[in-house]
Amino acid sequence: MNILIKIKEQELSLFDNDGDIIRQYPIASAKNGTGQLVGSECTPLGKHIIRAKIGENCAENTIFSGRRPTGEIYCESYNVEFPDRDWILTRIMWLSGTEVGKNRLGDVDTMRRYIYIHGCPDNDEMGVPSSHGCIKMRNDDIIELFELVKPGTEVLIES
Repeated sequence: MNILIKIKEQELSLFDNDGDIIRQYPIASAKNGTGQLVGSECTPLGKHIIRAKIGENCAENTIFSGRRPTGEIYCESYNVEFPDRDWILTRIMWLSGTEVGKNRLGDVDTMRRYIYIHGCPDNDEMGVPSSHGCIKMRNDDIIELFELVKPGTEVLIES
């Protein structure tokens, strides 16, 4: 299996080993657009792999901080209290770039930038770039995708 993320379409597609699409999901990428540099809050382009899967068996809407569950479950009142927070919920698939100088090592390292595919509040609009660099998905969708892929799955992010 492999994943193709199309930024322009705000869409993630999962392909089987024969190249057939088996799932498609709406996503939200970075509000700052695409880019590779540390601190840019942009979504990195190019070839990646899922380096790690985090959150297996966590409850839907589990809040993560530093890739660890906080013990809290997200609810709407948190959005009122922290309106500018980019919530990381339910599951995390941590990406690692595979192209040295483009998205791996130095000032362009996707993994060191903590770029994930992760869940977000269900009222976050999909199809509209709004993250701080990551790929956001609906919670039901991230749970399904998490179960279908394994670490090492190739992920291509293209504009």
